[in-house]
Amino acid sequence: MKHFFLFFFIAISFTVSAQQNYDVVWTTQSKNASASMPCGGGDIGMNVWVEKGELFIYVARSGNFDENNALMKSGRLRVKLFPNPFAGTNFKQQLHLQQGYVTAEGEHNGTKATVKIWADVFRPVAHIEINSNKKINVEAAYESWRYRDRVITTRENWGNSWKWGAPKNNVYKKDVIDFNSNEVLFYHHNSSETIFDAVVKQQGMETVKEQLYNPLKQLAFGGSFSGKNFIAAGTDTGRYAQTDFKAWKLKSKTAAKQHGLQLTLHNAQVNDITVWKQSLDSLQQKVKADKTAFQQTQQWWKQFWSRSFIAIDPLQKKRRSWEVGRNYQLFRYMLACNARGEWPTKFNGGLFTVAPIYTDTINKGLTPDYRNWGGGLHTAQNQRLVYFPMIKSGDWDLLQPQLNFYLRLQKNAELRTKVYWKHNGACFTEQMENFGLPNFAEYGTKRPDYFDKGVEYNAWLEYEWDTVFEFCLMMLQEAEYTGKDISDKIPFIISCLQFFDEHYQYLAKQRGAKALDGNGHLVLYPGSAAETFKMTNNSVTTVAAMQTIIKQLLSTNLSIEQKQYVESLLKRVPSLSYQQFNGHTTIAPAKTWERINNVESPQLYPVFPWGIFGVGKPGLDTALNTWHYDTSVIKFRSHIGWKQDNIWAARLGLTEEAWRLTSLKLQNSERRFPAFWGPGFDWVPDHNWGGSGMIGLQEMLLQTDGQRILLFPAWPKEKDVHFKLHAPSKTTVEAELKDGKIIKLIVLPEERKKDVELKLN
Repeated sequence: MKHFFLFFFIAISFTVSAQQNYDVVWTTQSKNASASMPCGGGDIGMNVWVEKGELFIYVARSGNFDENNALMKSGRLRVKLFPNPFAGTNFKQQLHLQQGYVTAEGEHNGTKATVKIWADVFRPVAHIEINSNKKINVEAAYESWRYRDRVITTRENWGNSWKWGAPKNNVYKKDVIDFNSNEVLFYHHNSSETIFDAVVKQQGMETVKEQLYNPLKQLAFGGSFSGKNFIAAGTDTGRYAQTDFKAWKLKSKTAAKQHGLQLTLHNAQVNDITVWKQSLDSLQQKVKADKTAFQQTQQWWKQFWSRSFIAIDPLQKKRRSWEVGRNYQLFRYMLACNARGEWPTKFNGGLFTVAPIYTDTINKGLTPDYRNWGGGLHTAQNQRLVYFPMIKSGDWDLLQPQLNFYLRLQKNAELRTKVYWKHNGACFTEQMENFGLPNFAEYGTKRPDYFDKGVEYNAWLEYEWDTVFEFCLMMLQEAEYTGKDISDKIPFIISCLQFFDEHYQYLAKQRGAKALDGNGHLVLYPGSAAETFKMTNNSVTTVAAMQTIIKQLLSTNLSIEQKQYVESLLKRVPSLSYQQFNGHTTIAPAKTWERINNVESPQLYPVFPWGIFGVGKPGLDTALNTWHYDTSVIKFRSHIGWKQDNIWAARLGLTEEAWRLTSLKLQNSERRFPAFWGPGFDWVPDHNWGGSGMIGLQEMLLQTDGQRILLFPAWPKEKDVHFKLHAPSKTTVEAELKDGKIIKLIVLPEERKKDVELKLN
């Protein structure tokens, strides 16, 4: 610390230089939807592109779940201008990153026009604003492929919660779409019976069915497409990306220099669709009366970007390093488009999937609603990588939809435990529906009658119950970082711990006379270390999770009874297990295991997410041995998709490897928009690919250990960087490294500067 001069002062943290070059600008039109640009806000995501002189927008909103629990698009918009400024070659499409909107500009034969597309952060409304130098006419269409019932192809059922277990001739039911005066009104209203009912029956939960939270029953989602001075202009049909559609068209009454269109969306569970329509109408009236929506949205984006940032080699645009910093910012923007959603951002595409033919060319006939691995189905191991980056970026509002997702499901998870095993605690599975029960297909459609009904009959997922602890960790870190009172979340965390405590004593008593081993510890068998090491005894992921969660829980405000229970449970948690490779001690995936089923490296989970080993911590040599000598860790190492080797390399202080893997993750995608990675193991854009890249980059720059703040623990000093990130105790750290020297360091509050330790090699 004494070798460089520190500046501690209050300043505007997000400088223009850190962000000015990150707008994405295209000067040619796109060939198809795969070359689209993300735009959004609140809980709306849009893919925007101009193709053959026409403006297209796919619109998505979190929470559009149909009877099959597929996550449905809100439709596709098509806008045509007459005369058409996009008919020539003078064209520009731009993502205005700091402002959160997209513009498309064109000029042809003296007609110039700019179309601005933006989403209201505070209300579910998307806006299209058109300004031209001459009076023009506009035709806008709401296009839907759900204008008719569709028998779902075998593969397309993988986009909902039936997967390979779908009933024969399963159907996506049509939406109701029609003109309502001069607006297009569209909605899908789920029936009372959905896949929820099939899952409850399949899994023997009928005795408690009325107590279960059910988000699908009679859910209505849809909205209205309209514009001032626009009138209904009939319907049309067509085909785009191998899918037929019907269009409901609006046209401007008269030519003008300014035109405006709005897509207003509304979701609600209602018995009577009239109630939904009334609420939609009320929302529309508020939108019309509010003249400050854009200014308020701009203020939100300004505040969002002021929280944190990372800019690398800002003056070297041609370098991979600059690209990595820019793509970090682009992906954080994509995550921010669901800041106010009721439902989490899905790992398999978020709000920005497009016609699937551009992602999976093998399977034909899939509609734009398709994404691999389901819509209402959540895979915890993937979801966590979307949400962990929000901690150091200070995006706690973005994190709430994921935390609330689990909190809503606590009762359902506890009822699972009661029904199957008659003890306490919340049992969450790895692949879990948005109502807290295992996926229909993954649960097992050909289960033996004798098999435990609480366990998935599935080689990958059986006994994998510990992934919920990573979301418990996020809850605890919110308190650690922000000082927020999380007393409302403590019962949830304890319930998750209680399940493991009571369930493994229950299983032990079925095998023998004792509930604990000879050392008074739980015997965590059978278990699972991720989806890879199966039928484990004392899985490393479970042991590390329980140890860490309990210790952090004890630093919160617990009641006397809660504290006594948690302290006693800590004594029952077994120790981590170790093994040898060529004489080197390494972290073992478990005490014992029976087979390897996937390509993950849970041996390094004590490094991340659990932070037991790392830079400046005891036992680092053992963790490094695991990285260097464990043959499966070496074999499975990659930067693709949800692989998190880049994060482990950063946490272990392996600067060269951390940069290599992270820069591979955050390099430009193979698609036109740089942050549309994938499909990896999942879909496009692959959000756990982007999330793991963000985490790795953050960990290279800043790590924490209690109150310690480790600065540049795995950063290559030859790369210039300017960043602002968050640390525990309401702390922000802004640092700038140039030519290997720190030229700026701002730590707020100032008293935390004593906790900063420079680790730059």
